[in-house]
Amino acid sequence: MSRDCCLWDGVICDEFTGHVIELDLSCSQLKGIIDSNSSLFQLSYLQRFNLSFNSFRSSEISPLFGRFSHLTHLDLSYSHFTGQIPSEISHLSKLQFLYLSSNTMLSLGPHNFKLLLQNLTQLRELDLTTVNISSTIPLNISSHITTLMLAGTGLHGALPESIFHLPNLEILDLRINFQLSGYFPKTKWNNTASLRELYLSAVNFSGDFLPESLGYLTSLQRLKLEFCNLSGPVPESLWNLTRIVFLDLHGNNLEGPIPLFISGMQNLEILSLSNNSLNGAIPSWVFSLPLLREMYLKDNHFSGQLEDFKSNTLVKIALGGNQLQGHLPKSIQNLVNLTLLHLSSNNFSGIVDISFFSNLKQLIDLDLSYNSISLTNDNNVKSTLPESLTHLSLSDYEVNELDFLRSAKNLRFLDLSNNKIQGIIPDWAWSNWMYSLNSLNLSHNMLTSFDHIYLLPLYAIDLRSNFLQGSLPIPPPCVGLFFISNNSLDGEIPSFFCNLTSLIVLDLARNNLKGAIPQCLGNMSDRLEVLDMQHNSLSGNLQITFRVGSGLKSFNLHGNKVEGKIPKSLANCKELEVLDLGNNHLNDTFPMWLGTLSKLQVLSLRSNKLHGPIRASRTKNLFPHLQILDLSCNAFIAELPTSLFHHLKAMRRIDQTIKVPSEDRYYEDSVTVVTKGLELEVVRILSLYTTMDLSNNKFEGHIPSVLGDLISLRVLNLSHNGLEGDIPPSLGNLSLVETLDLKYNQLSGEIPKQLASLTYLAFLNLSHNHLQGCIPQGRQFHTFENNSYEGNDGLRGFPISEGCGSSRMPETNNATRVLDEESTSEFLNDFWKGALMGYASGLIIGLSIAYFMLSARNPNWLSWIVEELEHKIIMKRRKKQRAHQRYYRR
Repeated sequence: MSRDCCLWDGVICDEFTGHVIELDLSCSQLKGIIDSNSSLFQLSYLQRFNLSFNSFRSSEISPLFGRFSHLTHLDLSYSHFTGQIPSEISHLSKLQFLYLSSNTMLSLGPHNFKLLLQNLTQLRELDLTTVNISSTIPLNISSHITTLMLAGTGLHGALPESIFHLPNLEILDLRINFQLSGYFPKTKWNNTASLRELYLSAVNFSGDFLPESLGYLTSLQRLKLEFCNLSGPVPESLWNLTRIVFLDLHGNNLEGPIPLFISGMQNLEILSLSNNSLNGAIPSWVFSLPLLREMYLKDNHFSGQLEDFKSNTLVKIALGGNQLQGHLPKSIQNLVNLTLLHLSSNNFSGIVDISFFSNLKQLIDLDLSYNSISLTNDNNVKSTLPESLTHLSLSDYEVNELDFLRSAKNLRFLDLSNNKIQGIIPDWAWSNWMYSLNSLNLSHNMLTSFDHIYLLPLYAIDLRSNFLQGSLPIPPPCVGLFFISNNSLDGEIPSFFCNLTSLIVLDLARNNLKGAIPQCLGNMSDRLEVLDMQHNSLSGNLQITFRVGSGLKSFNLHGNKVEGKIPKSLANCKELEVLDLGNNHLNDTFPMWLGTLSKLQVLSLRSNKLHGPIRASRTKNLFPHLQILDLSCNAFIAELPTSLFHHLKAMRRIDQTIKVPSEDRYYEDSVTVVTKGLELEVVRILSLYTTMDLSNNKFEGHIPSVLGDLISLRVLNLSHNGLEGDIPPSLGNLSLVETLDLKYNQLSGEIPKQLASLTYLAFLNLSHNHLQGCIPQGRQFHTFENNSYEGNDGLRGFPISEGCGSSRMPETNNATRVLDEESTSEFLNDFWKGALMGYASGLIIGLSIAYFMLSARNPNWLSWIVEELEHKIIMKRRKKQRAHQRYYRR
């Protein structure tokens, strides 16, 4: 009470009245709840109030904020307020600056959002970034607005074009509103002289072109339009924006070249055009921009040689994933400020000595993988690489030794995969990287042995496809991703692996591991997602007990010698997507209880000793996401499981969405399937294949018509069973099916004509049944040969006989006419010659000329030529199919 509060830090008073008019408590470490009876709300003359960067995690914004009727500035950003923004805020009619950004637990309903914009007519700057609004954008936005920041607020619907014409707008940020769509104005914008920053990343401008009108924004300094689904070329006018500092258009569908000559962009500091379809040479002006610091042009179609870098301001260069060629420019050595250099996946060639990079003392990240460059260390320089280097990728770089890494003691990420490194890792490497290396990829080399991996912080290690022998090497305790498949390791799996509590992926596939699987693997951390031990020689009973709450997504034991029953504790793995226990010695009945795993997409139990009928279950909604079901080569009996087929919802719909695997996905599932008569290993199976293989069992009875409802099937194999009766016509509904194999059954009746409509059918085998009648004709059925039908004595028609319907060559008025290959060619030449004579005046006239020319020679020419062309197409398809079969056999 003895001090004047107007002298306190953050308090400003009116010098005449003494009333507090400004209160700045930002960054004051305040926390807790603001009570409604706080004396704060008695400051009725307050004009500016700043509570940003505090921690009011349990507090809502009080409706009493509406009492500050004189308020012009309110800043509550980064203070962790929760709940709804009260409607009373919209009563602050004098408010000009409102900042509520980065309060991720804060929401503003659509109604209050409209009230806010409708009532605050004096508003100049509005920042609601990451506040949950979930609304369309109202049209009643104040014409005084200069800054409108609504990024990540859940906006949806159409972006009104009027927002681009706000007369005083300087900053517009609508980024990361994935359900917001719109189009750019095609004419001159009203605010061309004022707009400085435009951020529309991830707003959907589907199919829209970048308009020439962007070139009128002469004050524009920052433009971010990445992942906007924009198409077409970059307009010429955009390259002449003289004040632009930051240009980001990456992740669109832009195409065409960059202009060879421009007059603007001399202030450009960051250029990002990655992940587009731009082509041609990278023009020399790009390398000469005086202020350019970051250049991102990766994953396009740029070609030609790199120009010399003339600007030493560059800090980051990313040009990977193009078709650039030639030698690396020597001018790279002059970029002394460079921290990142990515040139991978191009066509660069020549010999590069590692000392080439020794002058780049600031270099942190270097990626030269997948080029035609040979690395040498001929100069034997002791300090070959900058000590600053933390990320190094030299995959497929013809590296055969590690000596050049002696000076790299701060490496965190090292990728030397697909090289020729032999023998063992030297001791100096372990000591250099002991406390720094976090990710090591030495896959696809010629390493022969590892005893122990002496890297304490190592999280990811990839040793796949080497020549490693002996026992499994012991990884460090903190490892999360451990790949050591495709080697020649033997011995048993040590129980030590059960102590790796950080493990997410354990890939031991394709080795010579023996013995029983440690039971404790089922009790590993809930973080374990992938357990892959396929193609080893593991044996004994499968006695793993999986704990409740297991996070396992993929479990693959394919191709071992495991016995016993399928562990019922797998029902605890609620996240399981892939289960492959095929090619073992399991002796059990069908595990219908696995159907309760709602995320299961792949179930392969092929080539075991499973037996008995597949009984119906009263449980509802079984196997709702199953896409691959392989029960082949077992001893199942009785009728096909009709009740199970009714459950398979994922097979009953065609998913039109394209599932693009993530670039940083660390593991790709694979499974062995039989398709088109061949056994193939399919990778990325979860997004590409839908199959059902019940072959080589003892199923009896009829093929149920409900199979025709599984319209997403690409492979259906019911061969080598005891099925009888007709082939159901409903199989003609399988519009995507590529393989249909019903051979070696007791099927009878005719082949349904509906099967002729299956346009994707590439492999059909109905051999060794009791089918009869005419073989359907047309479309894919013209491509199948005799072996698709052999062992069915009652069948007739093409290709096994000429006894069904009209033959390929129709009768003509001239009974003695037989066209050989030469006359056929002449006849077709006359047809096209006549058609092309009228090309200049139109195709219809040309076809008319052809008609009169050929009618004089043969009145039935039209039906004959259609028949002849169809025959040629059929023969071409057969030839192509045989070539494919030869390829897959190889």
